Amino acid sequence: MLNWDALQTACMGCQRCDLADTRHNVVFGEGNRQAEVMFIGEGPGEQEDLTGRPFVGRAGQLLDDMLTMIDLDRTKVYIANMVKCRPPGNRDPLNIEQEACIGYLRNQTALIRPKIIICLGRIAAMRLMKSDFRITREHGVWMQKAGVWMMAMFHPSALLRDPSKRPESFVDLKSLQAKIREVCTHTY
Repeated sequence: MLNWDALQTACMGCQRCDLADTRHNVVFGEGNRQAEVMFIGEGPGEQEDLTGRPFVGRAGQLLDDMLTMIDLDRTKVYIANMVKCRPPGNRDPLNIEQEACIGYLRNQTALIRPKIIICLGRIAAMRLMKSDFRITREHGVWMQKAGVWMMAMFHPSALLRDPSKRPESFVDLKSLQAKIREVCTHTY
């Protein structure tokens, strides 16, 4: 396992897949490196690629609003993505791209040692929770894996496309808030 500096350096210079050829910036992740709650999305979008920061576009603004609803903000959590470079046209990351990046995410997770992981969207949930995950049916359902509580929520970009899912997402957020109170020791 690499330490934070070595991991970030390795990730920033990565050439393991074709996404390296089209990226502007590697989007490593950001937030509290001692966070008990970690959010994991599928991959950077256009604004993230341009800035090198996760969830800074419209979906990121919505994520910030969602965190505020349950008294969280980016200083209290860690936010990362499955793949660290933007897939062209914001398409889903291919399996080969996920494989190229999964070691970086595993290393980040091992360094953080979160008590809770929230998968933002179907792709992250399928990779991290179970391969046949159905987001419309299983969002908001908790499972424990290797001692870590995990839940998937609709990706904020999905909520922008379909606002009718927002009430369900609010219920998921309240469930997250309750789980934080149950298992986390930091003051939130």
